[in-house]
Amino acid sequence: MTMFLIGLLLKIAMTAGIVVAASIVVERSGPFIGALIASLPTAGGAAMIILAWEHPPAFIAQSAVGSMVSNAVCAVFALAYAALAQRNMLPVSLGGAFVVWFGAAYLTRFVDWTAGSAALLNALVFSLTITAGSRFRISGAVRRVHLTAADLAWRAGVVTLCVLIVTAASYSIGSFASGLFAFFPVAMGSFFVILHSRLGGSAAASVAAHVQAPLIGLGLSLLAVHYLAEPIGVWWSYAAGLSIGIGWNALLWLARHRRRRATQNEPP
Repeated sequence: MTMFLIGLLLKIAMTAGIVVAASIVVERSGPFIGALIASLPTAGGAAMIILAWEHPPAFIAQSAVGSMVSNAVCAVFALAYAALAQRNMLPVSLGGAFVVWFGAAYLTRFVDWTAGSAALLNALVFSLTITAGSRFRISGAVRRVHLTAADLAWRAGVVTLCVLIVTAASYSIGSFASGLFAFFPVAMGSFFVILHSRLGGSAAASVAAHVQAPLIGLGLSLLAVHYLAEPIGVWWSYAAGLSIGIGWNALLWLARHRRRRATQNEPP
């Protein structure tokens, strides 16, 4: 019992720490960087770390396939929220987006997924969602959001609860479902709650629409974890996957920075 409680406290502390750190970075960096951070595996990463403590590399490799499928579903979730947030209040916008997530996740159970088919799903979904989301991206700056201690507390609590439920259920629901629900968009959804309530639906929708391209990097990260978890070990595969995700977001930031400089240098 003592070891169980110690392990539970470590899970709670790690998950809450990751979420709070990511939230502070978002607060201090503005909306575009916020979208990059929102796409990083905060809750999903915490869940994967806990799964790695409790399951062998083969389980992690297969759960990464489920997470790749979930990544594509999260892109649909973000697009649904962006569309609904244009004219609706927060409960309708976020509630409708979660209904879309659960509906899409339910449909995935009818396919026997492999890494290749999950990668193809990501390619098809992102080609559609990035194009469809372009009309929701606000040109120009959106003011930053200042988070309160209460924001950090409830956000960390909700995400931690979700991570604990998924990891506790992993023994009974299997590797694919564990990977799928590990990336349930609870952290992203809580971020939208804060943005929508402080800045309004259009500004929050803009961030949701910007999340699409960074999520491609997350899909590539998970693909690396799938192929590397067994050959080189889970922790090294996580390091490689995280490097890919950060590198992808860095490329997006660099491309945006160059476009802005080119625009500023254009003659009037």
